[in-house]
Parts: sequence; structure tokens; C-alpha cells
Amino acid sequence: MPPIVIAHRGASGHLPEHTLAAYELGARQGADYIEPDLVSTRDGQLVARHENEISATTDVAERPEFADRRTTKTIDGATFDGWFVEDFTLAELKTLRVRERIPGLRPGNAQHDGRYEIPTFQEVIDLAARLSVGIYPETKHPTYHDSIGLPVEPGLIDALRRNGLDHRGARVFVQSFEVDNLKALRGELAVGLVQLLGPRGSATPESLEAIAEYADAVGPNKLHIVPRDAAGASLPPTRFIEDAHRAHLLVHPYTFRRENSFLPAELRSSEDPAAPGDLTAELRQYFALGVDGVFSDSPEIAVEAR
Repeated sequence: MPPIVIAHRGASGHLPEHTLAAYELGARQGADYIEPDLVSTRDGQLVARHENEISATTDVAERPEFADRRTTKTIDGATFDGWFVEDFTLAELKTLRVRERIPGLRPGNAQHDGRYEIPTFQEVIDLAARLSVGIYPETKHPTYHDSIGLPVEPGLIDALRRNGLDHRGARVFVQSFEVDNLKALRGELAVGLVQLLGPRGSATPESLEAIAEYADAVGPNKLHIVPRDAAGASLPPTRFIEDAHRAHLLVHPYTFRRENSFLPAELRSSEDPAAPGDLTAELRQYFALGVDGVFSDSPEIAVEAR
């Protein structure tokens, strides 16, 4: 079976992330799955945002009617100041408009600021069904959401069941950086479960075997597979893929982006961090190493490289 291409937050290299337009473009570019990150509103509705703090991705800071919602919160040990999804109802969030998260690197995306709404999870499911692609949702900050009485998992389970997507044959992967929620989901859903791994730390054969007891795949930061030296140049590949496959885990690394800022030094086209480098070469290396899928902001490049 060929490796899958996951449109990371949609075709987020071309349009503001986590919008229906970005998801649709990713699907039309040939992605097999679209990836919504899920957070909860005050009234318990799941919406697609990379973080529950939304000042960088919406125009909320310019809305005087919501000025008093600005606050400071501690989430997973880090302190954030801004506006948070859980302090808004879905109806209130729908009045906001989305902005490009990294306009300095993606000025073309920023030209679309103000055009799009925040989509609900159901809207993403409906879009995926219309375009015949899979969905790859991530539960964001599950422990935090539990602590404020707005757990993400019940709504996720209900939405998948309601739409007939809770069975083994459904084109669904559910991912998380946390462990306990994935273990709990194993008893509720028959879809693929994915343990995400951040860039720090190492994954041993033993730790991958432990993950395989509750998950079907692992989503490592791509540096677990091809690390880099202090200058940003690629080092020899590790044995991560072999060890994961030996544990019967699929390997879906993240995130493949075309800007020089995100590429290894040898594949950058110039000193300009926003200029496109040779993403095709990076993707071809990972495909040759045997990954089972990739998360990319530019799905069309990943499809071509595959």
C-alpha cells in the first residue's frame, strides 16, 4: 500500500490553516486525509483550531465586543495571554474571521485574512465526505480540556459514531501527544489511533513496543528519523522506522513544509527564510526510507514526490 499524504491543517502552505477552503484545496491537490485540530467551545462544540488561544489566527483582538475576554491562562505548564476558544460560544466564534498564523513567512496566505470562518468538526466531516477523503483529527490539550469540564473526546466519539465513522474500515486516524486519552479511546473506537512524538527525547524499541499496545501508528517529528546538526544540516538517518515497523506501528512523520525556514540546510534555496527550497528532495528521502505517510503543508508537492 503506498504511503498516505495528510494535508496538514489543510493546504496550509497556500491558504490560512484550519479553514474549509484550506481543507478543500488539500483534498483537491490529492491528499488522502485532511487534518483538523480539535478544541472545545464554551458550549461544548468542537471546532478546528491549532491552539485554543486564537489571537494569532483570528481577528479577535480587533473586536471591541470581546475585549473583556482577554485573559492569562496556564495550559500544560506554559502561560499564555490572549483569547481562548473555551471562553466563547460557537455562535460568537462564528462572527470572527481567520488570519494567517505566520504572515512573515507566508505573505500570500495573509492576503486571504478576513475571508474565512472557524469551521466546526461536523463541517470538516461533511467536507471530507463530499470530497471522498479521510479525516485525521487531533485532540488538543486533552488534560487541560478535562480540567475545565470541556473534554474533547466525548464530542469526538459522538461525531464519529453519528457519521458512521467509528469502525475499523473508516478512513479515520485520531492522534494525540498525550497517552491516557488514546488508551481510553482504544476502548471506544475501532479507528486508527496515532501517538504523536515531539522533537525532544528519543524513541527506543521498547518505548515503541509499549505504544503498539494501544496505538496503530506513531507520528514522530521528522527529526526522529533524519536528525540535524547544529548548523541545520541533515545527519544520517536513525533506525526509527525499522524499530517502529518491527513493533507493527505505521510511521507518519510531521511536518513537511516548503519554506527554507523548515528545510535542512542542504535543501535551502537561499538565506531568505520564506523562499521555497527543495521540499521534493526531502520528501523523496523519507519515502525512500519507508514512511507510511507524511503530514505536509503543501500536499501537491508530497503527492508528486510520492
